[in-house]
Amino acid sequence: MNKRYFATLIYSAGGIAALVAILIAVNFLLGAFNARVDLTQGSLYTLSPGTQQILAKLDAPVKIRLYFSQGSSVVPVGLKTFAKRVEDLLSEFERAGRGKVIIEKLNPEPDSDAEDSAVLDGIEGQLTNTQEKFYFGLAVSFLDQKAALPVLAPDREQLLEYDITRAITRVASLTKPVVGIMSGLPVLGRPLNPMSKQQPTEPWALATELQNIFTVKKVDLKVEKIPDDIKVLLVIHPRDISETTEYALDQFILRGGKMIAFLDSYAYFDQQPDLQNPFGGNNAGQSTFYRLLKHWGYGMEMGKVVADLTFASGAGPRILPTLLSLNGEALNKDDVVASQVGTLLLPFASTFTGKPADGLTQTLLVQSSPNAMLADLIIATLSGEPSTRGFQPAGSPYPLAMRVTGKFKTAFPEGKPKPYEPPSKDPKKADAKADEPKAEAQLMEAAQENSVVLISDVDMLTDGAAVEIQEVFGQRLVVPRNGNLNFAQSLVEQVAGDFDLTKLRSRAAFTRPLTVIQQMEARAQQSYLGKIKELEDNLQQTQEKLTALQKQRAGAQAATLSPEQQSEVENFKKKAIETRRDLKELRKNLRVESESLQFWTKVINIGVVPLLVALLGVGLAMARRRRTVPK
Repeated sequence: MNKRYFATLIYSAGGIAALVAILIAVNFLLGAFNARVDLTQGSLYTLSPGTQQILAKLDAPVKIRLYFSQGSSVVPVGLKTFAKRVEDLLSEFERAGRGKVIIEKLNPEPDSDAEDSAVLDGIEGQLTNTQEKFYFGLAVSFLDQKAALPVLAPDREQLLEYDITRAITRVASLTKPVVGIMSGLPVLGRPLNPMSKQQPTEPWALATELQNIFTVKKVDLKVEKIPDDIKVLLVIHPRDISETTEYALDQFILRGGKMIAFLDSYAYFDQQPDLQNPFGGNNAGQSTFYRLLKHWGYGMEMGKVVADLTFASGAGPRILPTLLSLNGEALNKDDVVASQVGTLLLPFASTFTGKPADGLTQTLLVQSSPNAMLADLIIATLSGEPSTRGFQPAGSPYPLAMRVTGKFKTAFPEGKPKPYEPPSKDPKKADAKADEPKAEAQLMEAAQENSVVLISDVDMLTDGAAVEIQEVFGQRLVVPRNGNLNFAQSLVEQVAGDFDLTKLRSRAAFTRPLTVIQQMEARAQQSYLGKIKELEDNLQQTQEKLTALQKQRAGAQAATLSPEQQSEVENFKKKAIETRRDLKELRKNLRVESESLQFWTKVINIGVVPLLVALLGVGLAMARRRRTVPK
């Protein structure tokens, strides 16, 4: 080999070594300045604008203490990795705070001052399976206000930024907005009542989360006036609501109150006694606004629920088209709340009908796909083939949640409805009634524009549908199953006026479903249902023909199949076999296409990107070699 070859080889090796050294140096310098480039969709690793705006409004420094038992052998390895990501996120808070956010990292070793500080800040020790204690939580303080996140867990990482920012907002706010909850369900929990057979229950996760941010008050379903200190009213399943209470809601809206209402034609988690069944049994409860909805131009399909094959849960024999698993395609991308939810789970949702009345405008927040229909309540909980038999898509989406905006007018122009009272024959009672104070003057129209949010499902808010309760090292941890809790909280936070906190949660959902595969399955499902309907039609036609042929025969011959009847039966059997074969081939092709698409998606994500990086490195090396080789 000649000297020129060795010189070229040395130059090439030196160039590669220099490139590696430059990359290491650049990485070190960027790490020193905590600089990074976030190329993820939705900027998952960058503080949201809502957080930055909240930090910019701080009047005094906020102190965040991170308690983590570093170096402890009892801490799981996964938590140590997660702790590093928490520290990186807190560094982003410190940088965005521009001196208004102070981060302290404490290691609460046994019998240390840091452990005493953790206990005072509300950070309790977590226990491993071997009953050894360690600490992993944080506390936020502002002046004399404190808030704690006693448990930090990877399962809640997607909401970590929100939890920290919410804690900052809570301690920095001197007064909390008052939110009222009116419901026919025990949203705020139910205490033990020895006189009742009902068991005590814990508050729903939604109520607990709202109590961390707002002052929450219970409002009775039979109230005649909404208290003046309530600015936001959350109405959840107003079962058997009276006209008097609807009037109270009407006046509450006209004087500027904000209302978010969850109504339902089939509240699965509210089982009520079936009064029409003499042998007992239960039915799902129903709720709606009779006067208000009609006055606003709307109605509800009380005898139907939405069945959607595009957003159905499960597959094959376990498909449940009335359990709607909604993704971004069903959510309004232009709405600040709906666009930031990610996914929703709506069990047995109803739908709204009609159009907004004059002077009101409608903004759809959530809707079904066009591949949906209204199903009778009797098949609401059926799955598999019985749930899809005779499925006929409407061809247009059904509204599931919407915001109605405008200058509302009263739905009670005749005045406040009066409850029925039998005429009294006692003159003293009549005189006492005459001496009663006059009712408050009725508002006929709102002074300014307002908005009302209407959602056609209640079950989505229950713990069984919205969250998963876990025990993590002896601590009760609420982990969201979907965006249901996020959706309800964001709506309340938005109408309560904390707009920046609403914008914060634009990236709560980290997972994105393969929508192409879902569309493929929906198209195949439509074809599959078409085959089933064709088979059922053929069966019905054959039975009608058999009946007609039987009528043409008389006496004992009626029990014996004629050649024409036998031929008709054989033709149907042949057709049924062909149809079943087509269905089997359809399912096979669907499975092959779905698996192929998933395979190539993994190949592109796992193999192509590293290959492109390698090719880029080879190209840079070759270009550098050409510049170094003497001519």
